[in-house]
Amino acid sequence: MAATQPLYERIERQLRRRLAGAEAGAPFPSEPQLATEFGVSRMTVRAALAGLERDGLIERIPGRGSFVRRSTAARPVGMLLSFHDQARAEGRTPRSRVLDAGLRPATAAEAEALRLPLDAPVVAISRIRMFDDLPVAIEHAVFPEALAPLLSADLETGSLHSALRDLGHDPVGGSSVLTAQVAGKDAPALGIDPETPLLTETRTITDHRGVPLEHTTSAYVAGRYALRVDFTITRPGPTGRRD
Repeated sequence: MAATQPLYERIERQLRRRLAGAEAGAPFPSEPQLATEFGVSRMTVRAALAGLERDGLIERIPGRGSFVRRSTAARPVGMLLSFHDQARAEGRTPRSRVLDAGLRPATAAEAEALRLPLDAPVVAISRIRMFDDLPVAIEHAVFPEALAPLLSADLETGSLHSALRDLGHDPVGGSSVLTAQVAGKDAPALGIDPETPLLTETRTITDHRGVPLEHTTSAYVAGRYALRVDFTITRPGPTGRRD
């Protein structure tokens, strides 16, 4: 039976054993290196690596190479924890790449979420969010015009929530809706295939008075980020006695 196993599967099994003792974040051999090591074509190696990537054992970043995968970041859904603070808590360095930042008219959905008149000016900030150098999400955030000083904050290595507090606004609560989509046009910025699934969280964050401070849509790369849901099981009530 083993003799009939495809060559790429045999290579994949050997690589899986190698990964079992590898350190998270360590560089993984390139396709040419593995092709030379196993004496096979790069196409065969590519097929072996595809299985490792699919199962979340390696991370392949265009232009940089392959790396041993760290465990997926998981944020409890019911906890208000900024991306910046979560990265720090996991021993990673939070970074951002600003795609766009400035004032523009609010969309209907943004105006409703922030309780503003239609077309009211908002502070709009779009960024790629990263753990270390790994793109994890694309984020589109809007704030009321009164928070325009945020545009002078450190948008690449700093925390916007810390900047909000420095301006006298403390984010304490909010609500979010989870959906899903494929990367599509955002794929190049995230370094992934356009068909890669994204977990999308649209949330509105409020201060201690319940006043909206921020309305944000964050699309997380599947396999690089997760949301954890803790729940209780409700026992069914009495169903009544049958006749």
